[in-house]
Amino acid sequence: MAQYQITVDSKLLRQLFLGNSQDAGVAALLESVLNQVLQAQASEQLAAEPYERREDRQGYRNGTYPHQLTTRVGTITLRVPRIRNGKFSTELFARYQRSEQALVLALMEMVVNGVSTRKVTQITEKLCGTEFSKSTVSELCKRLDPVVNAWNNRSLRDSRYPFVIVDALVLKVREEGRVRARGVMLAYGVNTDGHREILGLMLGDSESEASWSEFFAWLKSRDLRGVDLIVSDHHGGLVRAVRNHFQGVTWQRCQTHFMRNILDATPKALQEELYPRVRAILDAPDMDTARLLLEQVLESYESKAAKAMRILEAGFEDATAVLMLPERYRKRLRTTNGMERLNEEIRRRERVIRIFPNRESVVRLIGALLIEIDEKWASGRKYLDMNEYLAWQQTQVPEKKASKVTHIR
Repeated sequence: MAQYQITVDSKLLRQLFLGNSQDAGVAALLESVLNQVLQAQASEQLAAEPYERREDRQGYRNGTYPHQLTTRVGTITLRVPRIRNGKFSTELFARYQRSEQALVLALMEMVVNGVSTRKVTQITEKLCGTEFSKSTVSELCKRLDPVVNAWNNRSLRDSRYPFVIVDALVLKVREEGRVRARGVMLAYGVNTDGHREILGLMLGDSESEASWSEFFAWLKSRDLRGVDLIVSDHHGGLVRAVRNHFQGVTWQRCQTHFMRNILDATPKALQEELYPRVRAILDAPDMDTARLLLEQVLESYESKAAKAMRILEAGFEDATAVLMLPERYRKRLRTTNGMERLNEEIRRRERVIRIFPNRESVVRLIGALLIEIDEKWASGRKYLDMNEYLAWQQTQVPEKKASKVTHIR
């Protein structure tokens, strides 16, 4: 990724920290930074700085033209470079604006459907201009929806995904004049190259087994393959759907949720004492050690925290399934913490909307944001080095593997 040297003058900083409008200061800072990035990209493409004389330069500047970019802190003006006898190219605002545009569209739909607050109307008019209509919203949706839908329904055949993490969010959606709770099911996978990839999202009526079954069937119809381990919380409908659609695949119960379930059932006076004992079980170097520590904890606390011990014993096999893998993969695959961080990024946008105007706006806003995150993951560092896993997998003959896999209960 290119590194750019950015300068900020004292006047702009004064406006940012001491000005009457904080948003105006942030907008001015953002505008200054992005314009400097555009100029740096032009220098990269031309292989020369402004007015620099070089024999190997690739062309010449020909001024700039203004480009309006709508953001959550206001509309800023970018000065896009022109190149003589050529074309300047940048993905700076093209990629950035997808999720911003989806956010604005959701606000606009709230207004045109007559359900927005006065504050939302003011924000939307500030971002989009003083007037807009249903036809304006429709035209903007036509530009964005095909991009999001094509990405969300793309084929997954080109990769194998040994590790898949799934979770759901509950959002409020206005349907037929009523506000209803709807579940957004999400999944990301780690492919054999070691990169994370968002597999898709689907809006369901609830987090029921039927909704999860539909979600998994949809992923499989897009050629999701090579799954060896699925990580999720202990939602009953989800687990049953995994068992039906991925028979023989190992299910890892999220250890964070598991620990929370145990402590919630533990008397408060014992929680601080019990936590490190259970943590030692989950962090055991191998299954034999984990079983030994389990027996010791059960013996020590079965009379003092009977309910917690029943939860621990019943969930032990599922919560320690990750111990079958080489040690380097266990930390990142024993919880859904990575998915929780992804969910928080979605919540930051969802809190602005609060109640989505329709189902389409949910897929549009969340999908546009996930596209940008997915592109960032694909171009960044590998999430896991898969070489050791792939070598280990080759050693797992069917008989041996069957003895190690913790099947879904």
